[in-house]
Amino acid sequence: MSAQTFRFDSAWFRSRVHAAATPRKPRQRWLRIACGIVGIALLAVLVMFSVVIGAAMIGAGLLYRMWRQRGKPVARDGRVMDGEYRVVEKPRLPPVG
Repeated sequence: MSAQTFRFDSAWFRSRVHAAATPRKPRQRWLRIACGIVGIALLAVLVMFSVVIGAAMIGAGLLYRMWRQRGKPVARDGRVMDGEYRVVEKPRLPPVG
């Protein structure tokens, strides 16, 4: 194998990578405007779709929470706080000192 096998011409390589990665814009003004409008419309559709999906997820979470809490007593007095409590025992280790 010669030393020239793996040598890249950096200017040629950069120009090929740049040409492959650069988006092509149409030359006609009306076609550029049409592509811009299509892009904005697509963006608006995706945003609205994500908003609807997010609202559906929040609604499903609220419905699940309501379904899970059905049948449990609800405190009617505003001064009453409902909760579950556990008695904590005294420490069993002797005091250090």
